[in-house]
Amino acid sequence: MTSRRDFSFDLPERLIAQYPSEQRGQSRLMTLDRATGERAHRTVSFLPQILADTRFLSCSGDKPLLVFNNTKVRKARLIGKQTVTGAEAEFLLLENLKNYDCKTGRSVWKTMVKRARRKKKGSSFIFFDKDGRQAANAVVMDAQDEFLLLEFNTLIDDEWLEKYGLIPLPPYIKRKDAPCDLSRYQTIYADRTGSTAAPTAGLHFTQGIMDEITSFGIESVFITLHVGAGTFLPVRSENIEDHVMHEELFCIEDKTAEKIEAAKKTGRKIIAVGTTSVRTLESAWNDGKLKRGENKTAIFIYPPYEFKVADALFTNFHTPESTLLMLVSAFAGRQLIMESYAEAVKNEYLFFSYGDAMFIY
Repeated sequence: MTSRRDFSFDLPERLIAQYPSEQRGQSRLMTLDRATGERAHRTVSFLPQILADTRFLSCSGDKPLLVFNNTKVRKARLIGKQTVTGAEAEFLLLENLKNYDCKTGRSVWKTMVKRARRKKKGSSFIFFDKDGRQAANAVVMDAQDEFLLLEFNTLIDDEWLEKYGLIPLPPYIKRKDAPCDLSRYQTIYADRTGSTAAPTAGLHFTQGIMDEITSFGIESVFITLHVGAGTFLPVRSENIEDHVMHEELFCIEDKTAEKIEAAKKTGRKIIAVGTTSVRTLESAWNDGKLKRGENKTAIFIYPPYEFKVADALFTNFHTPESTLLMLVSAFAGRQLIMESYAEAVKNEYLFFSYGDAMFIY
């Protein structure tokens, strides 16, 4: 049995980044060589030069292929008031169930909310715009563990959320969203709306860094995985094998799949930017081919796991006992990751969404 406590470590609260770095791309970067255990300390802006090193060339001299997740975070956080008590509740809209009545415009969403079980079926909530005018109301249709099904009296789509919704900052950021979050909690290449959380490794990349990567002759491709509820849910079972991930939607286009498949066939290095890119690649890979189009995944990667696609991983520093920490532990080895995290804490690296980065190869 592998216990979730095997992935626990002491993290001072001061090291949980509450704001992004002053400038995108200037965060610290720890590099980790899986073969030797060697670690080095740089900044993210140095990444293009690292990738241009000969160690990332294939046997035939081909340069690596970077894989980014181009999902876009929707403004999926709503604050409502219960119509009877006036109590405030914060909802995170996870999935549009697509079963709204086109004639009435009613929408049904699966949502996450604290103390969901206390919110009884039939209770109703009012949502206001920034001027205090009613923008929508909703009725609880059903409660499922930490989730509620809400039926809104109007069409709640991305256009409506862009107008009335709030940025869904993670729960470990203990502040209200600020104007800077509108841009900084979004990658510069975000293209396809659908996530309830940012693919945080990609937050470090500036256009200058992307251009420098290209100038070295290194190619980039984009896949999509819409980050869902699993990002926020802790591993509660003592045995990690009993943990169940929630499904997330991903999409890989034909041309992208062809490039990744060709790279694997010729021994070209695949560098995944973010754990979401890794999970997409590992979910879609089957006997030398990637699934095309839209699919769903609930893959849970933990040690031991044999990676089929990614050769290197650019990622952030993750929360104790989280599925993301378990994934990077599978990639580099639990002991090596725990030693690296201890060094990161000692050197006061910043952790989580707005924190510093790690490059594992």
